[in-house]
Amino acid sequence: MQKIKKQLSRLYLSSVLGNLSLTGAWVAILAARGYSLVEIGFAETIFHITSLIFEIPSGVLADVFGRKRMLIVSSVMRMIGNVIMIFSGNLFMVCMSIAFQAVSYNFASGSGDALAYDSLKEVGREEYYEKYASNQLVIYRLCSGISTMCAGFALLIGYRLAYSTDVLMCAVQIGVLLSLYEERRCHSGAESGRDAQKVSAVLGWKLVTCFMTSLSFLKSAKRAVLLMFCNSFVGAVDTLLLFFLQAKLPEAGMPSWALGFGLFFMEMGGIAGARAILCCERLRYRSVFAITAFFVVVGVLLEHSGMYIVMALGGFITAFCDDALQVRTNTILQESFPSEQRATLISIESFTFSIIMMVLSPLAGILFSCW
Repeated sequence: MQKIKKQLSRLYLSSVLGNLSLTGAWVAILAARGYSLVEIGFAETIFHITSLIFEIPSGVLADVFGRKRMLIVSSVMRMIGNVIMIFSGNLFMVCMSIAFQAVSYNFASGSGDALAYDSLKEVGREEYYEKYASNQLVIYRLCSGISTMCAGFALLIGYRLAYSTDVLMCAVQIGVLLSLYEERRCHSGAESGRDAQKVSAVLGWKLVTCFMTSLSFLKSAKRAVLLMFCNSFVGAVDTLLLFFLQAKLPEAGMPSWALGFGLFFMEMGGIAGARAILCCERLRYRSVFAITAFFVVVGVLLEHSGMYIVMALGGFITAFCDDALQVRTNTILQESFPSEQRATLISIESFTFSIIMMVLSPLAGILFSCW
C-alpha cells in the first residue's frame, strides 16, 4: 500500500508542476501583446488541429513503449513550446509554440490516467480511481486558478520572463516523473538482439495491432463512444467560454486588479463540481448529463449578460458542470477499457474533444469579437 501511495503522490505532484504556471492566462497575455481575439481563436484552432493529428498516436506509443516514458516526452515538448514562445515575435511563432504545447498535452492526456488506473488495479484498489480522478481535477482547477490569478503579475514582468519560469518547472517535473514505476505489459522488442530493421518491423506491427484492437473495442462498445462525445461537447463549451472570458471580462468593466480573482473564482467551480459528483453515486449517467448540459446552457446565457459579476458566475457554473461530468465519465470509461489499450482509448476520447474544439474555436473567436 505504501508503494501505491507514493506512486499516486508523485502523479499528483507532477500534475501540480504541469499546471501551475505564470502563463495560465495565455489568452490575456496574447491580447496584451496586441493579438486580436480572431488571431487568438486561430491559435487555439492550431492547438486542436495538432491534437487531432498526434492524440491517438501518442496514446498508442504510451501503450507500446510505456506511459512513464511518454509523460517525460510530454514535459520535454512543453519545455520546447515555452522556449519558442519566449522568442516569438509574430503569429507564426506563437502558433508553433501552441502546437508544441498541444503535443505535450497529447502525450500526457492518456498516459497519466492509464498509469494511475493500472497501478491501482495491481493492488486491487480500482474503486479508488473515481476519487483519484476527482483529486486530479481539483489539482488542475486549483493550479489553473492560481495561474490565471497571476495574470497581472505575468503582464507586469513580461511574457518572456513568465515563460522562462515555466521552463524551470518542466525540468523539475521531469525529475519527479523519473521516480515513477510502471509494470510493463508491452515490450518494444529491442531487447531481443535482432537487427534494427527487424526491430522496427516488430515495433510497427505492435503499434498497428494496438490501434486496431482499440478500434475493434470501440466498434463493439457504442456506449463508450457516446459517453466520449457527450463529455467532450460539454468540456469544449466550458473550455472556450473560460478562455475568452479572460479577454471579455476587462471589456465588460472588470477592474484589472480584480481579473485574476475573477478567473480564480471561475476555476473554483470545477473543484466544487469534482467534489459534488462524489456524493451522487446513485445518480444515473443520463441524469448527470442532462443536469450538467442544462446548466452549461444557463452558464452561457449568464456569460453573455454584459455584467462582469454575472459573467463570472456563468463561468463558475460551466466549470462546475464540466468537471462533475468529467469525473463520472472517466470512471465509467476506465472500468470498461482493457489495460493493454487503456492509453490509446483515453487518447481517442481526447481526439473527439479536439474535433469538437477545432470546429468551435474559430466560430467562438468570431462570436466573442462581435458580441
